[in-house]
Amino acid sequence: MMTRRTLLAGGGAALGLFAAGSGSRAAETFEITKTEAEWRALLTPAQFRVLREADTERPFTSPLNEEHRAGTFHCAGCDLPLYASSAKYDSGTGWPSFFEPLAGAVGTEADWSLLGRRTEVHCRRCGGHLGHVFDDGPQPTGKRYCMNGVALVFRPA
Repeated sequence: MMTRRTLLAGGGAALGLFAAGSGSRAAETFEITKTEAEWRALLTPAQFRVLREADTERPFTSPLNEEHRAGTFHCAGCDLPLYASSAKYDSGTGWPSFFEPLAGAVGTEADWSLLGRRTEVHCRRCGGHLGHVFDDGPQPTGKRYCMNGVALVFRPA
């Protein structure tokens, strides 16, 4: 018989598993670290929500979707070069997408959410949340690095 206590205990256990599997960069050390106040002073509110709180911008809102010049996409938090423009493609998802990052530019970790397991992508230097990577991209990698445009800054060649 399902009681309120059994339901609450089961929900608490599930929440514990969710939290344990969601990954946390808090224990990870990055080259660039700042206090929350320093990040807030440096970033726009939208950038702070995405880079520091792992929010997601609305699809089809980033001007970087239409950026087709030669150049490099950098982290909006620390200016680390992340993606070459030659790796960018239109995935049709509404976010800037790339088939590969620059060598050593990003880190990944398991992201357990209500949508199930995904792989989160973050800047390897400052830990800023960039987006997620999926296995449905084009060749040569078969990857789709689906990035929040607000987390990126484009630098033309």
